Amino acid sequence: MNILLLSMPDSFEHMPAVAIRMPNGALVSLAGNVDPHHHVAVADLILCQNSVRETLTRLVEQHKPDVVGMSIMTFQRRTASRIADLIKTLKPDTKIVAGGYDPSLAFEDYAALPFDFIVRGEGEVTFRELLRALEKKSALHFISGLSHRENGRWIHNTDRAVHRLEDDEIRLPDRKSRVLQGYTLLGRQVDVIETSRGCTFDCSFCSIIEMRGRNFHTYSFDRVLADIRDSRDHGAQTIFLVDDNITLDVRRFEALCHAIIEAGLHKLDYFVQGMTSAIANHGETLAPLMQKAGFRYVFLGIENILESDLTFLNASSKNIERDKGKKVGNATMKAIDYLHKNNMFVVGGLIVGSPDDTVESIEANLSFAKKYIDWPYIQHPTPYPRTPMTREFREQGLITNERLEEYDGTTAVVRTKHLSSDDVEYMRWKSERGMKTRHIMPVIKHDPWFVLRNGRKMMKHTYRGSTWRNMLGIEDDRKAFTRYKEIRRQEREYL
Repeated sequence: MNILLLSMPDSFEHMPAVAIRMPNGALVSLAGNVDPHHHVAVADLILCQNSVRETLTRLVEQHKPDVVGMSIMTFQRRTASRIADLIKTLKPDTKIVAGGYDPSLAFEDYAALPFDFIVRGEGEVTFRELLRALEKKSALHFISGLSHRENGRWIHNTDRAVHRLEDDEIRLPDRKSRVLQGYTLLGRQVDVIETSRGCTFDCSFCSIIEMRGRNFHTYSFDRVLADIRDSRDHGAQTIFLVDDNITLDVRRFEALCHAIIEAGLHKLDYFVQGMTSAIANHGETLAPLMQKAGFRYVFLGIENILESDLTFLNASSKNIERDKGKKVGNATMKAIDYLHKNNMFVVGGLIVGSPDDTVESIEANLSFAKKYIDWPYIQHPTPYPRTPMTREFREQGLITNERLEEYDGTTAVVRTKHLSSDDVEYMRWKSERGMKTRHIMPVIKHDPWFVLRNGRKMMKHTYRGSTWRNMLGIEDDRKAFTRYKEIRRQEREYL
């Protein structure tokens, strides 16, 4: 059969296409785990945001897909539905499969959407078994993790158990199946790999534990190194380790750094997500090792610098510094210090806009970000399907926006007890622009030609909505913010 796998064009506001275009790792993993006689094409539509309809029309004509699989997040649901409608128009007999966090956690909401199947949870084995059943025209009822239509109603089969990655059931991704090009992180070709799946913490905003429970499974280092080599051989100069929580097992992470060095793969740039507590509590030995292994950017899940907000986010335990087993305070500053001393940059993950937030509490977090982090990744609490946070916001009546296409993390869709959602977003927007501009000098040093070619475009993206009158203080910032909001609305219309 001919298989076309699509990721959506909708992107996070923090990721301007000129500077950051990440591949969807789940799609090439699906491609690597179907039976080899199928023809599979993978298309990340973030690479063609300005020509989605034309690109899809061409891909359907070229590949004549029998099955289309779509990876969908909540803010991409509307676009995914429109794409499914387009595909059904272009090739009506195509079977369309929805997968990813949103269909897995809100499968009931897909009943009226133009999809034939839903793959819930991890998709590699479920999707492979679905293709086999379609090919043989056999029963679907015994495929765990699958939802399917039957006689006008949806049947939801039993859940599939979480994969134990240690048993090599999941094969390597198939990167040669990609049919679009242009993945980049600040001018260098980027790829994604995973060394583990899962997390044992229970942050109230997290969709991961809602989808797969609290667990942690790891791939062998032989497989991880083979995956890195394959990424490099396909042109990657930067590798983003997309593990849910790679620093959950610090000793394993240290061993991975050693393995990368010993394999001669430390000349690549690495980008990783980490917990502040793990880096603060082990940073004296871990941070120099990370630097030696090639790690350049570390996304720190700081979440918030105020204990009251960390309590709401249920994220206190992963931000605790310990001394001889005793809790001695917040780990954030120590983690940042270790990373900076070892020439790594901190991408600061912060969340502002919790129910009790005031102007003062939000300003405290924004001031901290200005002073200590290198690149801001500041988001607003967003009521994603089935998370504990969503239940709390609904119970308190704080959700102000039900337009899911705006659930992108940087559009405030909930208010606090003291501030409107618009005020919360305005504070982040106004403060964050300068923080992003400040990081231009390290980027110039690392990738000067990229900045020379694209610096103007990056600045234009960062300050869209602003004018010279606004920047000179002649015009109120709120007018620029209003223009920015309208630009964001237009950007979400991909087809």
